[in-house]
Amino acid sequence: MTKAPAYIETKNHYEILDGLRGVAALIVVMFHVFETYSGTRFKQIINHGYLAVDFFFLLSGFVVAYAYDDRWGKMTQWEFYKRRLIRLQPMVIMGTIIGAAFFYFQGGATFPLINETPVWKMLLVMIVGFTMIPLPMSMDIRGWQEMHPLNGPAWSLFFEYIANILYALVFRKFSKKVLAVFVLIFAVMLTHYLVWGPQGDVIGGWSINGAQFNIGFTRLLYPFFAGMLLCRMGKLIHIKNAFTICSLLIIAIFFIPRIGDEQHLWMNGLYESFCIILMFPLIVAIGAGGNITGKFAKKVCKFLGDISYPIYITHYALIYTYTAWVADNKIPIGYGLEIGTLLFVTAVIIAYACLKLYDEPVREWLRKRFLMKRA
Repeated sequence: MTKAPAYIETKNHYEILDGLRGVAALIVVMFHVFETYSGTRFKQIINHGYLAVDFFFLLSGFVVAYAYDDRWGKMTQWEFYKRRLIRLQPMVIMGTIIGAAFFYFQGGATFPLINETPVWKMLLVMIVGFTMIPLPMSMDIRGWQEMHPLNGPAWSLFFEYIANILYALVFRKFSKKVLAVFVLIFAVMLTHYLVWGPQGDVIGGWSINGAQFNIGFTRLLYPFFAGMLLCRMGKLIHIKNAFTICSLLIIAIFFIPRIGDEQHLWMNGLYESFCIILMFPLIVAIGAGGNITGKFAKKVCKFLGDISYPIYITHYALIYTYTAWVADNKIPIGYGLEIGTLLFVTAVIIAYACLKLYDEPVREWLRKRFLMKRA
């Protein structure tokens, strides 16, 4: 017996979108480094870096629709879930393992629960983290009330999985008009929360309680399904230097300081609504409609795309450690940012090593084991 691919070969990637995902992921690492010195949400150094998550959700919706919309006649729901699990789950496990390896180096005044956490409990949290099952706040072992306390960014993967399930169960069956109605409703929900809500921003989504779940779903629903609608509409924008222009737009959006103060939350909420609802789809439309011609540019986009997910899901163990070191030892910003630069480089190295030594080989083995049919 021989094995053959179960379905048509993987489609070509949008190279620019891969590169933009990497640009956003690198800014996330920088944002988290600077966040240690930022204090409140009103005084962040890369103030809107957290919007990268919302950008990732929109990219995911676009890519999932592109990759799977025309395959449902040849693919069951379970086969779709297998493909998504093989793509995402190996690095979830690796990110959790790295978080566990660094955990006891982070104990101190910033994370007082760590020194009180027995090893068996940390290992239990690690095993649960492998499954993406969110932990209640009563199981917190750090003090930040995260649903994945060993690897904070995994909360967004939890919502990513929910979006994939909603897509497979319901939204893939909608016509463009019906999908557009839902996207409009989700846009209104997002705008209402941002402009009239209690924060004036989308920060949150990582805890198991009503308020945080509301933030998580508000952040997820519009961008993911707007990305899906954008792909189905096919209204791409073709301009020269698309990667450079889109990268600069992303940097500008993320780096713009907080707009308004505690008494004018709606101002920043209006800005974030504009970015998520209008600017992010515009950037994706330009990126998907652009072309990369030079060999060097192709290599840059491929490298950025390859490390984007690994760096996002593995870097936060370093951030926890860095945050505890800076806060507990009152490290001045000059020296702290020197170490932060080293952290950034280390995060890239770890991500690339995980990609080549673990993620790609494991995914290839899983693909052959579970996505090949015997002929």
